[in-house]
Amino acid sequence: MFHELQELLGAYLMPVLIAVPLAIIVLIAAFKRDDYQPPREYGTPLPPPPVALPPLPRSPHAGPSMASAFVTAPTPMRAPTNSAPVAPAMPEGPPTLLIADDSAVVRAKLRRLLEGAGFAVLQVNDGNEALAELEARPEIAVLITDLEMPNKDGFELIADVHGSLATEDLPVIAITGHDELHGRVGQIEGVYGIFKKPWNDRELLKRVESLVHLRSAASRRGRRVTDLRAPPAA
Repeated sequence: MFHELQELLGAYLMPVLIAVPLAIIVLIAAFKRDDYQPPREYGTPLPPPPVALPPLPRSPHAGPSMASAFVTAPTPMRAPTNSAPVAPAMPEGPPTLLIADDSAVVRAKLRRLLEGAGFAVLQVNDGNEALAELEARPEIAVLITDLEMPNKDGFELIADVHGSLATEDLPVIAITGHDELHGRVGQIEGVYGIFKKPWNDRELLKRVESLVHLRSAASRRGRRVTDLRAPPAA
């Protein structure tokens, strides 16, 4: 009987001895596979994404924010306060002359002479018209006036011209055909030339050119004509 039991155990023991280690090996392999974790990388960790914060409520009556308080507008450039006064610029084009004479013949002769020298010429009949023209045309450089005219003669015209702040610096040339008037006008300040009829065209033209240059130089320097050396009266 013992022999039969030994044969029975031998028939079943061998498969058991083989199956048990194989089962243990399978269990161990399955356990290792479930517990497997990939190797960790030790590089620089990425920063977390920024979180947007909701804007703070702002009162409609609140002033500028702290950030805008430090933003200042650019300071505009300012002209120096101690700069010297600039003289008014002379108008472009030829200088303008005003002739006041009640004689059409005299006006025509003077106009032909002066326009031939490159000047712009205006003409009036008496002192009242001359004052109106001077008020409307401040660019007039020289006044040439007769002493004997209706309504307002040359003496009254010269007095009004030099009595006005707008024209007190205007150079004046007087023309007359009488010796007594020639001597009288020589005592009037502001007359830069006295010519008797008939006058010398060359001398009269030279005097006009000198006065125009004198007035232009005074304007560029912002000074009065009387502050510069004036040509002697004829």
